[in-house]
Amino acid sequence: MAEIISIATAVPRFCHRQADIFQFMQNCYQLGKEDKRRLKFLYDHSGIHTRYSVVSDYGNLVTDESSRFIPVGKEAVFPSLEKRMEIYHEESLVLSAKAIRDCIKDRISPKQITHLITVSCTGLSAPGLDLQLLQELDLSPDIFRTSVNFMGCYAAIHALKLAKMICDSADNANVVIVATELCTLHFQQIFTPDNAASSLLFSDGSAAVLVSNCILSDTALSIKGFYSHVTSKGEKDMAWELSSHGFLMTLSGYVPQLIQEDINQLVEKAVSANGIQLPDITKWCIHPGGKRILDLIQKQLVLSDNDLQYSREVLYQYGNMSSPTVLFVLKKILDQPEKTHDKILGMAFGPGLTMETFIAER
Repeated sequence: MAEIISIATAVPRFCHRQADIFQFMQNCYQLGKEDKRRLKFLYDHSGIHTRYSVVSDYGNLVTDESSRFIPVGKEAVFPSLEKRMEIYHEESLVLSAKAIRDCIKDRISPKQITHLITVSCTGLSAPGLDLQLLQELDLSPDIFRTSVNFMGCYAAIHALKLAKMICDSADNANVVIVATELCTLHFQQIFTPDNAASSLLFSDGSAAVLVSNCILSDTALSIKGFYSHVTSKGEKDMAWELSSHGFLMTLSGYVPQLIQEDINQLVEKAVSANGIQLPDITKWCIHPGGKRILDLIQKQLVLSDNDLQYSREVLYQYGNMSSPTVLFVLKKILDQPEKTHDKILGMAFGPGLTMETFIAER
């Protein structure tokens, strides 16, 4: 049996208020009056209060122009992809190592980790984050390693799927998943609807999960099953591509409508595939891709405010961190002071348009 034993999260040291980020964005983009008004409306209705970043610039904390990561002005030369990856290489290790240490503390030693799954879509290198962590945490040199790359916001659920496969097939498995994204490194210079949406929503963070078939825990969540669905009509509405100026996000306003159109059928198939019924679900672990997405899901599935409480809290406190975000929500469920018998339906959305779900039970 594959069980989620513990979840730990980590965020960078720079915490920026959404209101301060708006001020920075309007200065950086040098917006006209009308564009500034539209952007302010979006920020005021984002459902986000604070976001974290490895970059200090967003809150105008940097006064020395020469030390800025993001220069101000239309003629300014923005960081190269090499510069962005240099920062990713350093900062992703710091966040990932902290999340893993907190996750396994008082449970297992680093040497007892048998499998390591790293998840990210905001940085790539070889040797990669998995080997960096092997050295930093002094993991066993014969540890099983694999990576889930460039899948976007639903990637952590895919990693949970791999962890369950491992636990179902290997004895005494202690699988650690670490999902780490530094989305703010890919801030883009040109003011477009896609770039504005990215700068409005995304942030940095890391989450680690210990999945085991040999650790006894009264508070564990048993992973029961998964269901995924690809809506090909949304293929071009959510995309993530490499460029010489960083990674480029496509995030059209049509995405919430696509999710709204398919969410009922997705949920029905997800619960049916796992041999349960919709009334059996007691907790909802929804990836907060944005306030509008949460609003439409709540309306379409006729959910209460309590059902989406944790998703909205994570969005408010952290923004959208891509792959770790759904694990931040799941941690809030796992850490409830009252340990009740729960059936949890989790879901996240990403490029494709892909919708991934999981069922877990306490």
